[in-house]
Amino acid sequence: MTQIPSKLLVNGRIYSPTHPDATAMVVRGDIVAWLGSDDVARDQFPDVEVQDLDGAFVAPGFVDSHIHLSATGLTLSGLDVRSATSRAQCLRMVGDYAAAHPGRPVWGHGWDESAWPEKTAPSTADLDAVLDGRPAYLARVDVHSALASSALRRLVPELPATAGFAAQQPLTGDAHHLVRAAARDLLTDAQLAEARAAAMQALAASGVVAVHECAGPQIGGLDDWLALRSLRQGVEVIGYWGEAVTTPTQARRLIEQTGAHGLAGDLFVDGALGSRTAWLDEPYADAPGCTGTCHLDSDAIEAHLRACTAAQVTAGFHVIGDAAVSAVVAAFERVVQDLGVVAVARCGHRLEHVEMVTADQAAKLGTWGVIASVQPNFDALWGGVDGMYAQRLGRDRGCRLNPLALLASQGVPLALGSDAPVTGFDPWASVAAAVNHRTPGSAVSARAAFAAATRGGWRAGGVRDGQTGTLVPGAPASYAVWDDVNVLDVSAPRDAVQRWSTDPRSRVPALPRLGPQDALPRCRQTVHRGAVIYG
Repeated sequence: MTQIPSKLLVNGRIYSPTHPDATAMVVRGDIVAWLGSDDVARDQFPDVEVQDLDGAFVAPGFVDSHIHLSATGLTLSGLDVRSATSRAQCLRMVGDYAAAHPGRPVWGHGWDESAWPEKTAPSTADLDAVLDGRPAYLARVDVHSALASSALRRLVPELPATAGFAAQQPLTGDAHHLVRAAARDLLTDAQLAEARAAAMQALAASGVVAVHECAGPQIGGLDDWLALRSLRQGVEVIGYWGEAVTTPTQARRLIEQTGAHGLAGDLFVDGALGSRTAWLDEPYADAPGCTGTCHLDSDAIEAHLRACTAAQVTAGFHVIGDAAVSAVVAAFERVVQDLGVVAVARCGHRLEHVEMVTADQAAKLGTWGVIASVQPNFDALWGGVDGMYAQRLGRDRGCRLNPLALLASQGVPLALGSDAPVTGFDPWASVAAAVNHRTPGSAVSARAAFAAATRGGWRAGGVRDGQTGTLVPGAPASYAVWDDVNVLDVSAPRDAVQRWSTDPRSRVPALPRLGPQDALPRCRQTVHRGAVIYG
């Protein structure tokens, strides 16, 4: 094993809860060894290699608690239509990409008709007209529905008889899963390897040191997950496998087979609001009679949760709509009654997204030790009085989603993720979105958001040593160096606390100012366990 040399970082601003005034940090091997002032550091460590930070901000490396690496890489290295502002522009981008890549199947991502003047997705005929007979798969931005060309549809003979099929409209549910699998099979090993490498490199360049890959049979399949698990490109990959079980033996066997950290992540209870597949108690405002899709009923939810708890395996679910949240909370309640709070809490069970949760439900989840893996960028993209949520649910329901402050106030541990490629994976953007929530009363402080994006991610991944995800003596040397940080701020809920927090005597570490108009920090270098993975 290569010996990692010791290093002294000086002339910086170090974010440390134990040494909030630190300007210097010593790293020995893969561990933070010391923090303090420049002068003392140079005296005490005269023979250590020096890195002059030139005033840069140093903070713990970020953890993205929900991502899909291969799909993110395919978006980075392939066709990304998230910038399309109309149906015509989307189709033009698809046609241009197909022309520039002759002979290759088209895999694309990101259309969002809710932001277009037409408010309607392209039809199958529209797609065919720009593809010249090419198989093409084009996921909606939420990846819970997709356009599929006729050439791709013909590869799935059973498609017309499958739930979620529409001849000219986007496919949802089981039909979507079938065409996604067929499209995935058309990708070459070289394409996938290029995509994975692109994702890992881009994440490291964004100050991310670890990710939670939410894998599963309907995401990328076992082969894709095993390939991701074997990656050794700097960013640490913690995997979750979204497949339901009914017995503890099944749970243990599946963990052994996949090597996943838990049977959680995108184990779908429902879909997404944008695709009108999130499972609701009341119909969608813009689709009367539609209440979404239930992929996993209450009995199956309870069986999975019970089996994983008995096997001491982390369980979890993708859950967005209020009906889906209610079904999951009710299942937890029954399992807690039978097996006890301790048995449930020790497993670190988690819920992904949990966008439509009530105060009573949040209090119960907090009591049971359930972790919420949340995506603040959802609110930034689709919240507000005129956003996609308001279109789908009406203003009253649509402005009550992603209540981060409510979850935190009820003791639900938060971990921040991007769900990339659904949203961008810049971690400071996620933190800023949590701080600048579009619903009054739903934001959390910068410190709480930053903790959820660092320590919270490690905790959600089962690391609960109290040090990982911080810069304190003895912690893993996983950090990023940031430029363009001109103003450091401390935010607090009340004026008196605010004044004290910014007083030097309070010794509270400060973070970059993250107001709506503030530029986000720029990553200069990323280090994970002492090894430079970017910069």
